[in-house]
Amino acid sequence: MAAIGSSWICALALFAVLGDALLPFIPSGTLVILAVLKTAQINGAPVLLGLGVATASFLGDLLLLHLARRGAPALQRRLARRPKLAASVARVQQSLVERPHGGAAAMVVIARFVPAGRTVLDLAIGHSPAHPHRFLHWSALAALVWAAYIVTLGWLNSHWFNTAWLSLAVSCAAATAISTAIARIVRRNRRLATL
Repeated sequence: MAAIGSSWICALALFAVLGDALLPFIPSGTLVILAVLKTAQINGAPVLLGLGVATASFLGDLLLLHLARRGAPALQRRLARRPKLAASVARVQQSLVERPHGGAAAMVVIARFVPAGRTVLDLAIGHSPAHPHRFLHWSALAALVWAAYIVTLGWLNSHWFNTAWLSLAVSCAAATAISTAIARIVRRNRRLATL
């Protein structure tokens, strides 16, 4: 029974990671941490889960890039209804053009850690005149970095605390604090760049 419960939560976590490129409000990080906690005692499970999370994350990027490149009407309407989102997409496009390759690569990786950053980045790349293929290897790197981070966070907390609910609470609080700190740094740097 425990193995069946673990496989369901792992499948749910992978689908959440795949889908949160399109719907950034999905708590994919929380579900991945929960899956790690459910499988932490199984040999090799965290590594396999990490590889699955990285793959799902990269496939989610490919899906959103494809939809953005095709000019999906739903995405166009979403940008039209949300001027802040459209402005963020335009700002990211401009930043990608202005930055050298290393800066753009860092931007792609950092976007994974900012709430809704992955969505905005994928929309910006998908709507840019530049071909998105040059961003795919950075997206793969970002997926691997984020998967390693979130799985390691859950795994470490599963070993530091002897109760699952406390491990989940601490892991989610740490992930939220890290994302918030990175988002503040990004906002501060953006403000400084406009001065």
